[in-house]
Amino acid sequence: MAATLDWIYERLHHHYGPQHWWPADTPFEVMVGAILTQNTAWTNVEKAIANLKANQALSAEVIAETPHQQLAAWIRPSGYFNIKAKRLQNFCRWYLQNGRAESLRKLPTDQLRHELLSVNGVGPETADDMLLYAFHRPVFVIDAYTRRLLSRLGLIRGDEGYETLRILVEEHFGRNDEQVPLFNTLHALIVAHAKDYCRKRPQCKGCPLRRRCPAAE
Repeated sequence: MAATLDWIYERLHHHYGPQHWWPADTPFEVMVGAILTQNTAWTNVEKAIANLKANQALSAEVIAETPHQQLAAWIRPSGYFNIKAKRLQNFCRWYLQNGRAESLRKLPTDQLRHELLSVNGVGPETADDMLLYAFHRPVFVIDAYTRRLLSRLGLIRGDEGYETLRILVEEHFGRNDEQVPLFNTLHALIVAHAKDYCRKRPQCKGCPLRRRCPAAE
């Protein structure tokens, strides 16, 4: 029997349990983390955010006004710190100009996504992280882990575009506000599974998805 998205969700949820992702104290911290996590491990992001908090700098105003070199030094643990400092400041200036979360959350999901993607340094995955975890919109995040898992399970070829895969998942489960917790949990479960079993070099022994995975046969 072939794997399905429903079966994947059920098996991973049974194996790992609730995930309570994204780890952040505020919606703005989620947005900062979404930019900092580009091309790095979350443990590095946590160190960078801890530096911002230690310097009372985890606010849009402070980030926007801090000299580039100082901001880059604070977020150095996240890697690509010069590029990310520029992207963070671009985002924070846009965020302030557009009325912060209070105004942004009034926008319809598609419009808000369009506005986020207009910010230099915010691509589809980063925008969707913000939409799902900061604004609680029914948008599914496609990352390298999701693509790897669905490809190995035979649900996709693996070379589909980002939007194709996002729409595939959203249309399967339904794109309404009731699906936000499911999208949140499913994405977090896939990340956990990709780190434990479905690595670049798969660790198939003990994998809860093994019996329906063609790559494991």
